[in-house]
Amino acid sequence: MTSTAAAPRPAASEAAKPAPSAPTPAPTIMAAAVTNVPVTLVPPTSAQALNLFEAPPPPRRATETLEEIRTDLGDCQRCKLAKTRKHIVFGEGNPHAAVVFIGEGPGADEDEQGRPFVGRAGQLLNRMLQAVGLKREEVYICNVVKCRPPGNRPPEKDEVEACSPFLFRQVAAIKPRLICCLGAPAMRTVLGVKEGITRVRGRFFDYGDAKAIVAFHPAYVLRNPREEKILREDFEKIRDFLKTSG
Repeated sequence: MTSTAAAPRPAASEAAKPAPSAPTPAPTIMAAAVTNVPVTLVPPTSAQALNLFEAPPPPRRATETLEEIRTDLGDCQRCKLAKTRKHIVFGEGNPHAAVVFIGEGPGADEDEQGRPFVGRAGQLLNRMLQAVGLKREEVYICNVVKCRPPGNRPPEKDEVEACSPFLFRQVAAIKPRLICCLGAPAMRTVLGVKEGITRVRGRFFDYGDAKAIVAFHPAYVLRNPREEKILREDFEKIRDFLKTSG
């Protein structure tokens, strides 16, 4: 599927022009044990497009609510996915969640119901949450794009550019301690990481004053059942982080 303040920049673009000062460092890969710091995420402006391999654009404002962002999104016609969707899938969960899970985009079941992660991948996500003592209603769940790509294909660059500013505004409104990127599209959009997901999954990154972790998308695990153990291990890291950072 705009006074301006400094935004969290998890990774510097290789294509960006050099600035007079030292360049912003790339996201820092951290060990599993991390310490918590207060979150001050600020959402990006929708006036600037997000490149899949660049950090989020500059901020909008830090006082929005999820309801205001949803109202601003409206009956979105900002990309071609609007022509084929049934429902906008904005996201759901605790508006003050400690952890936000970000997937790729809605599937057929999500498009039908207008809710994120309600199909088979969502059932696996629910099991992983339950296995580590988390409840779905305690977390927040959303996607990089809010409308289903036809045939469940990956979202295209222009679709991500149209939708990602709303995603970053959601994250800023929630102010989580941890962001979990489920799958490569979420990893690239949120963190600007170019490496393969198998090399970085399970590791923590700095994201402004919050942290981010990369995990396999549940849909990938359904196609590759042997990876379920790895997904479980990453969810255990999420649990341990929340216990030690609170």
